[in-house]
Amino acid sequence: MQDSLKRIADALDRLAPKDVFPDNLHEAEGYFWQSDLRTLQSIDVIQRLPLECLQGVDTQKQQLLSNSRSFAKGHKANNALLWGARGTGKSSLLKAVHGQILTEGLDCAIVELQREDIGDLPLLMKLLQPIDRRFILFCDDLAFEASDSSYKSLKAVLEGGLAGRPQNIVFYATSNRRHLMPRQMIDNERGTAINPSEANEEKISLSDRFGLWIGFHSLDQETYLEIIQTYLAYYSLPTTMEDERPNALAWAMARGNRSGRTAHQFIIDLAGRLDITLPD
Repeated sequence: MQDSLKRIADALDRLAPKDVFPDNLHEAEGYFWQSDLRTLQSIDVIQRLPLECLQGVDTQKQQLLSNSRSFAKGHKANNALLWGARGTGKSSLLKAVHGQILTEGLDCAIVELQREDIGDLPLLMKLLQPIDRRFILFCDDLAFEASDSSYKSLKAVLEGGLAGRPQNIVFYATSNRRHLMPRQMIDNERGTAINPSEANEEKISLSDRFGLWIGFHSLDQETYLEIIQTYLAYYSLPTTMEDERPNALAWAMARGNRSGRTAHQFIIDLAGRLDITLPD
C-alpha cells in the first residue's frame, strides 16, 4: 500500500511544474519567464540597437535613461509605462536604454514575462528579492479587456502591499493604451457601480501606479527620414539618402504610417535588395 502511494506521489510531483531557476542569476543580461515550465530562461545577449540609433524620441530617451540609471545605481526609481501607437519605438527604447546602462558598467538585468503571465508577478518578485542584483521586470503590450480582473492584482504588486515593492525590482511595461483599459470597460464599471466616480478611479488608479508615464507619438516626415539616414550610416549600406529618399517615402505611404518600425522594415528590405545580410 505504501509503495502504491509513493508511486502516486512521485507521479504527481512529475506532473506538477516546479520553480526552476538558473544556478547563477548574476551572469546573463536578461531572462524570460516560461510560465508553463515555471522557469527562468537565461538570455545571454539581447538583440537591440544602440541608443544613439533611436531618433525622434529624445525626450523619452532622457526620461527612461535617467530613471533606469538611478535604479541601477541602487537608488529608488519609478515603475514606468511606455504608451503610444504600435511601432513608435517603445520596446526598442527600453532595450537600448538597458544596453546603455550595461555599457556604463552598471549591473542590471531584464526579466521579461508575457501579458498572460501577469499573475506570476508576485512569485517572481518574491524569488528575485533576495538576489543581490537589480532587475527590471518587463511586460510588452500590456492591456486588459472587459472580462479581465487580473489588473487588481497588478495594482497591489506594483506597490508591494504592506511590505512595499522590493528595492531591487522595478516594473516597466509598454502599452497602446495610456490607461491600460478599453474605454467601454471603464464606462461599464461606471454604469453598474453604486458610486460611478469610484469605479472610474479604480481603473485609472492602475496607471497611476506607474510613477513615470512616457508617451510615444507618430513621426513627421523629416524625423522619419532622419531615422532612415541613421540606419544607412549604422549599417554602412552602400547607397545614399538622396537615392533612397523617394523609396523610403513610398514605403511609408504604402503602410499608411511613419514610425521607427516602418523605417527599420524599409532598411531590412533595402539590405535584401542590396544583397547584404544585416547583423542581429
